[in-house]
Amino acid sequence: MLSVLIWLPIFAAVFIAVLPLNIPKNRIRLTALIFSGIVLLWNFFILLKFDISNPGMQFQEYLPWNETLGLSYQLGVDGLSILMLVLNSLLTWIAIYSSSKETERPRLFYSMILLVSGGVAGAFVAENLLLFFLFYELELIPFYLLISIWGGEKRAYAGIKFLIYTAVSGALILATFLGMVWLSGSTNFAFDAVSTENMSTAKQILLLAGIVLGFGIKIPLVPFHTWLPDAYVEASAPIAILLGGVLAKLGTYGLLRFGLGMFPHAWSIIAPNLAIWGAVSAIYGAVIAIAQKDIKRMVAYSSIGHMGYVLLAAAASTPLALVGAVAQMFSHGIILAILFHLVGVVEAKVGTRELDKLNGLMSPIRGLPLISALLVLSGMASAGIPGLTGFIAEFIVFQGSFSVFPISTILCVVASGLTAVYFVILLNGTCFGRLDNFAYYPKVLWSEKIPALILAAFIIFLGVQPTWLVRWSESTTTTMVAAIPSLEKTVVSQVVVK
Repeated sequence: MLSVLIWLPIFAAVFIAVLPLNIPKNRIRLTALIFSGIVLLWNFFILLKFDISNPGMQFQEYLPWNETLGLSYQLGVDGLSILMLVLNSLLTWIAIYSSSKETERPRLFYSMILLVSGGVAGAFVAENLLLFFLFYELELIPFYLLISIWGGEKRAYAGIKFLIYTAVSGALILATFLGMVWLSGSTNFAFDAVSTENMSTAKQILLLAGIVLGFGIKIPLVPFHTWLPDAYVEASAPIAILLGGVLAKLGTYGLLRFGLGMFPHAWSIIAPNLAIWGAVSAIYGAVIAIAQKDIKRMVAYSSIGHMGYVLLAAAASTPLALVGAVAQMFSHGIILAILFHLVGVVEAKVGTRELDKLNGLMSPIRGLPLISALLVLSGMASAGIPGLTGFIAEFIVFQGSFSVFPISTILCVVASGLTAVYFVILLNGTCFGRLDNFAYYPKVLWSEKIPALILAAFIIFLGVQPTWLVRWSESTTTTMVAAIPSLEKTVVSQVVVK
């Protein structure tokens, strides 16, 4: 059942790549849309069959592969990964639908997107460390090509920078996985065959550091974030959607699955430092976003801040905080996706992303009132306005983290307030303000509005019905927390020792 989510997109990528050269571009795009739509519907089918009361892996598949290496084709999904699968397939369909019908080299373009979708899905459902790593690295070259070929003026620089950073991330993760198996005495890379309980605390912390650094680059966290602004800004809008909405979630998922899940004792020791790191990333991302004049770069920096909330929740490791972490991952994915899509529409119609040159887009004279209204909605969601999904996720994170790390939580709340500041700056500069001319920009087609309307529907629905956002992960996260030493006791003991 889960294999469909992996191999159907990969099959579609190969199928599209070998289509005859005389096939029109719109037919190639339609083919990619059909395949990605089938994957999305299959994902919703799995979601409906998912048992929210079962904290363990479901829909498991197992196939021996290479017993000598300890590599097996072992898949499963639980409350930590089910929403990430839906997010991946949803944003893949959105990215393909929002792409231009006149995209150059469409076979390669859509093949790479579908290959990324299959690889990311494989990483989310893998139950073997080596299998996870193979899928984790599968998206590296496709994303590099998507940035370097269809990106902006500095696409080559951004692509190389992305490639180097993510290659280092992969190397750290692989080295850590090898160390985990070697030091545990296991001969198998299956999750349930690798145990860190009998390792010394020093060894656990050393291996956990590799996990945190490796996935911290992918998220990214400060100071490993310098690849993000270049990659997000230079990538086309559909690819920026996948970079921010899907790829970053591999990093946070990895921290929860392998850091917190496999090193509970060591995690409780370094958790105070992680909480501070999350707060610093949140404040830094918000402050730097305020200083930006390019609205796409502003949205890119906002992502750093919001990922800091996830790290704070993971560090706190209370049942409520972890539910909030998963909710924040999904909410951030759809909010960032709608923001990048709308910024792309504005750039396509107006011809610029500079705040100093944008004004009055809400006015009917400009021809972009609906796009501006959706931009206001998405800005409010990102700022955590009640009634929208961003508020629900952030509130749960802060509520679940405050009892353990009150200072770091307060700093993240301040960062959330700063989010409102830079989105007021963005919206005031783009949607409102005095018109400096009466230019009527090209009409926004319904095909350009539909992706934003779909994402806006998710933002509103999950904001007023948060149960549909949090119910999937409660059982799994509660079980994960049970294996972690009480952080309140750990923090107090550390303070007493000092």
